[in-house]
Amino acid sequence: MRIALACGLCLLAFTAAAAPRAKDEAKLEAKDPIVATQTMREGYRSRMNENVVTIMAGSASGTDLAIVQDIADVLDDGDALRVVPMVGKGPEQNIKDVMYLRGVDMGITQANILKYYARTGQLGPNFIDQIAYVAKLFNEEMHILVRPGVNDIHELKGQPVNLGAEGSGAEITGHLIFEALGIDVKEVHLGDADAIVKLKSGEIAASIVVTGKPAPALVNLKDASGLKLLPVPYAKELEDSYYPATLTHDDYPELIPAGQRVDTVAVCAVLVSFNWTDDGARYQKISRFVDRFFSNFDAFQKAPRHPKWREVNFAATLEGWHRSPAAQAWIDRAKEVAAKPVTDGASRNHFEAFLAQATRTSGTPISDAERADLFRAFVEWNKGHTEN
Repeated sequence: MRIALACGLCLLAFTAAAAPRAKDEAKLEAKDPIVATQTMREGYRSRMNENVVTIMAGSASGTDLAIVQDIADVLDDGDALRVVPMVGKGPEQNIKDVMYLRGVDMGITQANILKYYARTGQLGPNFIDQIAYVAKLFNEEMHILVRPGVNDIHELKGQPVNLGAEGSGAEITGHLIFEALGIDVKEVHLGDADAIVKLKSGEIAASIVVTGKPAPALVNLKDASGLKLLPVPYAKELEDSYYPATLTHDDYPELIPAGQRVDTVAVCAVLVSFNWTDDGARYQKISRFVDRFFSNFDAFQKAPRHPKWREVNFAATLEGWHRSPAAQAWIDRAKEVAAKPVTDGASRNHFEAFLAQATRTSGTPISDAERADLFRAFVEWNKGHTEN
């Protein structure tokens, strides 16, 4: 009933807005067809660009592109918002594209690379103030593919190791992790397909892939020929920037025997934008995206969306960084709604039952901050309470 009413109101609003425009365009065309056609094209171009947001993903072989395609599939609604996925060169270049490339509204990068540029100052002394995160996303695991004779990461010292394309997330993450562990490798830079060929021939000792599991380049690997995934120890030197992670046979049946696991580390993927703080057109685009993204977040938890969405908590904080003002405003409104007292006894029992179910699902009590994550379900409850 609510959906039908909302659709009806939207249709009436669209019809009311479109009718005068159609009359004006008809008059204009009757007066001068050439000028009218140009005017209509310009108007259409303007309306189209106002409602388009672009998101720079990683390479076509990474998980990021599948995630951005999911965003487009769920959020696209034609006139109000259209999400355009863009194939990029990786999380390192995505930061630069968000900062400097025309037409790029957002991009997916990694938290450790943000820290790297903040520490080195390579992108300017005020880098932290120029980048804003829209949401923390999922973890991207480090995969070290090796030949059968390699059993410990320290055995890669002095060996040729592929870190992917220069400037890629795999290069920066691989370099930082090897440096932290005191392992000096001979860096080579190859694409995934070329690296696997050279790995099989013995020309290199290992190849690094940093992406959300299952990595497309590895899960579709044919004729593994004894190749395997090497464990990465969760050393103290890695605790500040990385998370412990596990790869299993279910993730990579050709590389990990049944019943076994490979421990590794992971980095946090982050959706970022330029830190627009004014109320201009670019900020409004991000704001429209945030509203639709957060309000429809439950749709990302369902099939056929990528399983990595089940790791996402959009209200989570990325310490040391500015959240997008549009995203922060949405979360603040959600907290206000979630904090409102429920006076009706039956309704309170309904909401508390929902919170109890959420607690049983997560295994931990629901804190005040975590209530923001339950905003969508709370809104549905609140609507039902109001209408009844």
